[in-house]
Amino acid sequence: MAAPKVAVVGAGVVGLSTALCITESCPSCSVTVLSDQFSPNTTSDVAAGMLFPHTYPGTPIHVQKQWFKETFTYLFAISNSAEASEAGIHLVSGWQVFKDTPKEELPFWSDVVLGFRPMSEAELQKFPQHQFGQAFTTLKCDCPPYLLWLEKRLKATGVQIYTRKVADLWELHSEYNVVVNCAGIGAQQLVGDKKIFPVRGQVLKVHAPWVKNFIRDGDGLTYIYPGIHRVTLGGTREKDSWSLSPDPGTTKDIFDRCCSLEPSLRGAQDIEVKVGLRPSRQSVRLEREVLSQGGVKLPVVHNYGHGAGGFSVHRGTAKEAARLVGECIAALQGSSSRAKL
Repeated sequence: MAAPKVAVVGAGVVGLSTALCITESCPSCSVTVLSDQFSPNTTSDVAAGMLFPHTYPGTPIHVQKQWFKETFTYLFAISNSAEASEAGIHLVSGWQVFKDTPKEELPFWSDVVLGFRPMSEAELQKFPQHQFGQAFTTLKCDCPPYLLWLEKRLKATGVQIYTRKVADLWELHSEYNVVVNCAGIGAQQLVGDKKIFPVRGQVLKVHAPWVKNFIRDGDGLTYIYPGIHRVTLGGTREKDSWSLSPDPGTTKDIFDRCCSLEPSLRGAQDIEVKVGLRPSRQSVRLEREVLSQGGVKLPVVHNYGHGAGGFSVHRGTAKEAARLVGECIAALQGSSSRAKL
């Protein structure tokens, strides 16, 4: 068959990374990215971009660890390259602090991040409300530059990128051999997935260049993540809320909570409020499916539902989705060669 045509629907961090992994694993493919929204208007643009795994109850831990490890290794290599600044990727050290010692003092990802250790008594004095903590170094992606860097990489490999609202995957069957669904929260409408729901996140982006270390409360609700130009303060987790409007009361609450962890933030300037809807599910949907209508078949690979943990596992899930695309293409080539016989 001629060069297989693959369409990737969605241009957040998962969609762009999946398209890139397909071009790397299947150089003969013709890949197109279709989305109605691109950076700076995606959910990924609001994300803090910290590599900090979120646990998916419906996905085996060893699989989650593999996704995280592949993502960490990939971004660590970029952070050690001349492209680190353009891609917005850098190492950041800091603390995760707990009011009560957690049941699991050694999380499953502790040997993937760098230098993981319990905090010393002297370090804990900085957090009088907390009695236990973990210190380590991880990676941070400044999201808008990273998305633009991914787009640039895709264009350099000949990937076509179009603004297009896809209402039904089936509308692509006459143009493409395989379709990859990376629609995030859009999958609820696109494929009628009732298991995906929004978790609204409101964050503040502030100018506080003296803040060099990340601080995260163990409950995951309050966090301070320094980026290259701005510090992200968070946050909220509002299940089933679709509102994209910033809430002033929430802004004050986030700011006060972050100042209780890092009082120097009272001097932060130029506060910008951002809202995103995390595409949440019990487990990431990462699988093959064949749609059929009237004897015509359309192979589809789904890769969505990453919730709050998209940046932490995006490269690992993209590699797996690219492998599934390879399986779809092999099956198509097998059936076309059988048809010739």
